[in-house]
Amino acid sequence: MTSPAIEKAAAERLTIFADAVIAIALTLLALDLPIPHGDTTDAMLNSVSDHGKEYIAFALSFVVIAAHWRAHHEIFPHVRSLNGRLISLNLVWLFMQVLMPFATRVLTADGAFAPRFSLYALVQVLASASFALIIREIRRGHLDRTEDPPRVFAQSLTRSVCLAVVFGVSVPVAFLIDGTGAYLCWLAAPIALAVARRVQDRRAPDLAP
Repeated sequence: MTSPAIEKAAAERLTIFADAVIAIALTLLALDLPIPHGDTTDAMLNSVSDHGKEYIAFALSFVVIAAHWRAHHEIFPHVRSLNGRLISLNLVWLFMQVLMPFATRVLTADGAFAPRFSLYALVQVLASASFALIIREIRRGHLDRTEDPPRVFAQSLTRSVCLAVVFGVSVPVAFLIDGTGAYLCWLAAPIALAVARRVQDRRAPDLAP
């Protein structure tokens, strides 16, 4: 039987590994940024403007990866041990994070907007869905610290499900609205999260012992 100290060390090692992978993903994201050129200030500004979509996509992906990492950072201090399924789900989630710089490059390419947009959105769906499964596995396998309240798990699970739904809905919209209007779907994410958080806050007093 594995001792609690060894189980705790394994969980901490997985967290450190995840942090390293996220750092690599963010580095790869920055390496793809185009460098503006120009002999004059106007030429430099025009070059920045020409690459505006790449810079916006970088900022978007940075925020998205940071949000995924923050959710992981909030959950795993409450994990006391691992099992094979939880490790596998973490690897799937990390694969999506590493894939995000590639999906960002595809998103900012030219032509065939709907497939490019859909690839990026599907990466987000799989990342959010895999993290929701991570939370479910922690609770199902009783891998969390029993003295910790489950509220952080419920909040993170709600966020993951909301993000998966919002990005998932944006895929068919991209094929119906062939243009940047499809990005408006993503603006629903903070609204959906705010509504879900308010519902949880209202239910919390009712669920308290």
